[in-house]
Amino acid sequence: MSRIGKLPVLIPEGVEIKITAENIICKGPKGELKLALDSSVKIEKKESEIIVSLKDKTKKARWGTYRQLLSNLIEGVTKGFEKKLEIVGVGYKAQAQGRKLVITIGFTNPVEIEAPKEIDFKVDKNIITISGIDKQKVGQITAEIREVRTPEPYKGKGIRYIDEHVRRKEGKKAATSEE
Repeated sequence: MSRIGKLPVLIPEGVEIKITAENIICKGPKGELKLALDSSVKIEKKESEIIVSLKDKTKKARWGTYRQLLSNLIEGVTKGFEKKLEIVGVGYKAQAQGRKLVITIGFTNPVEIEAPKEIDFKVDKNIITISGIDKQKVGQITAEIREVRTPEPYKGKGIRYIDEHVRRKEGKKAATSEE
């Protein structure tokens, strides 16, 4: 039995939810998001909450997942989501130029990453902030930026999440002569 699926999703003021046969449309102060419905999940809207239940008991794994996806929709249109990356290394830098993020990170040419329409980039010194209303898109573009130069284990240079700990390895030791 899903502990997360049992909990109702509260609808805050200023959020409008429309349930159709194919999807759920959620409108709020920050924008509009859609979620495609699965045929095994039943969604009921009461006054200020949504209750998720199962039509097909053989697909219990989707119960908690759909409840959390619905909760993420509501949080996205009210507060939004944000992830931060840190650039570590001498001469490594990033700049936000309109809808693009330009990263100079030790390659011959700078790397340019185009932002999807719901995503915004902000750069403050060596911290890149990625924000938007869709949690999945924010996480995906953050992972793509990090993949440009993942942190290496010897000096720790590269792009990492702000709270990420990089395990450092010890370098080679000088050979000692035995005579």
